[in-house]
Amino acid sequence: MSIKKNVIANYLGQSWTALMGIAFVPLYIKYLGMEAYGLIGVFAMLQAWLTLLDMGMTPTLNREMARYTAGAHDAQSIRDLLRSLEIICIATALLIGIVIWLSASWLSTHWLQAEKLPVDKVAQAIAIIGLVVALRFVESLYRGAIIGLQKQVWLSAAASGLATLRWGGAVCVLAWVTSTIEAFFIWQGIVSLLSIFVFALSVHKYLPSSSQAARFSWDQLKNIWRFASGIMATTLLALLLMQVDKIILSRMLSLEMFGYYILAGTVASVLYQLTGPITQAYYPRFTELVTKNDTAGLIAIYHQAAQIISVLTVPAALILVFFGERLLTLWTGNQVLAHKAAPVMALLAIGTMLNSLMHIPYMLTLAYGWTGFAVRQNTVAVILLVPAILWVAPRYGAIGAAWIWIILNGGYVLIGIHFMHTRLLPKEKWRWYGKDVALPGLTSVVTALACWFAVPSAGSKLLELVWLTTSGMIVLGTTLLTTYKFRHWNKTI
Repeated sequence: MSIKKNVIANYLGQSWTALMGIAFVPLYIKYLGMEAYGLIGVFAMLQAWLTLLDMGMTPTLNREMARYTAGAHDAQSIRDLLRSLEIICIATALLIGIVIWLSASWLSTHWLQAEKLPVDKVAQAIAIIGLVVALRFVESLYRGAIIGLQKQVWLSAAASGLATLRWGGAVCVLAWVTSTIEAFFIWQGIVSLLSIFVFALSVHKYLPSSSQAARFSWDQLKNIWRFASGIMATTLLALLLMQVDKIILSRMLSLEMFGYYILAGTVASVLYQLTGPITQAYYPRFTELVTKNDTAGLIAIYHQAAQIISVLTVPAALILVFFGERLLTLWTGNQVLAHKAAPVMALLAIGTMLNSLMHIPYMLTLAYGWTGFAVRQNTVAVILLVPAILWVAPRYGAIGAAWIWIILNGGYVLIGIHFMHTRLLPKEKWRWYGKDVALPGLTSVVTALACWFAVPSAGSKLLELVWLTTSGMIVLGTTLLTTYKFRHWNKTI
């Protein structure tokens, strides 16, 4: 399968999925209120943290499926590996659901600061969240398998349809059935059950038949445990670094104010929707080329992927920085909400942009099976920066936590890249800093500043939308002109 086809399919699918995920947020707030929307933020936070219990299964299965396409597995071994991970994943999901259900009352009473919602309602919602998180946990395993098999065109189409059902259907439930947070999460659970069925069926369909029925295999698990354990350690440290602000703020802020922070983070995280299709398409190809020892081909697509990330994420982040409050006002129709969320959103966008630049180098380390790099890098970050978050957040709140997010990812870009390239593709470090990041980055900053000065201070909503759209296209277009690999995409794939 062509990388370009996978990238295009991923962008179409993930763009639609992202649109479904954020387009209805104003309606969720309208029907549920900001405090209940804060529970949706708690759901997202729990889902992120519980990926730790994945124990590296999903990215490991992704890698092994890619290695299977390169000839490293036969039909029986890859089916046995899949069955082994299925059993572990389902057992872990049951444990997740039970633990969250048992903890629901304590969390609603002693952790979350609800002011308007009754405590019993919050507890009931958290119990349902436990079920949904468990289902999404299983769903992610099959998604990883499909990505590794490079069947990403099909996955994008299926995921788009399910996302429409998940988020658009939730609005219908809230509007026409009952406007309760419990109904929202029950619907999420129903769609997740359907998603598991669809994805599991497709994975088994795409794998070739084997002479024996698939079975649980300790031998297959032993073959992957080193890589999986490295991924698990990396995940633990990354989650600690990325989620500690939310944990502290969920305890320190009112549920309503936490909702504003989650809203800002939700918009900033749209940048990941720009990087996800790239990493999803390129990582299996990186793994395939490493397996075949094709270093020249690997270098070519490594820089191509890095430049694409820069071209797409830097302009988008700068639009959020310079025009964030205007965009939030147009989107939500609520100027007060936009004024409260925009400053935090701008800072989170900068940190997320820096984090996004690291995704392709990180995929390269995984393709080589070098999980120790991320473990050591994140360990140093935890030792230095988590205490800073714990000190800053209680004193400066959301703004302080957002600044720590920028410092963390700035360190990754300035220091982490140097050490990564010392071992992998050492001659390519300065090319990454210069042509892949600095040149498109500086172009974006200069153009975004010019657009910020040129955009009129006020106008109708239509005029405002036209100006902002035009500014975004200008920044994107000028940045694109500075990237050779992106402009000559057809010649290199």
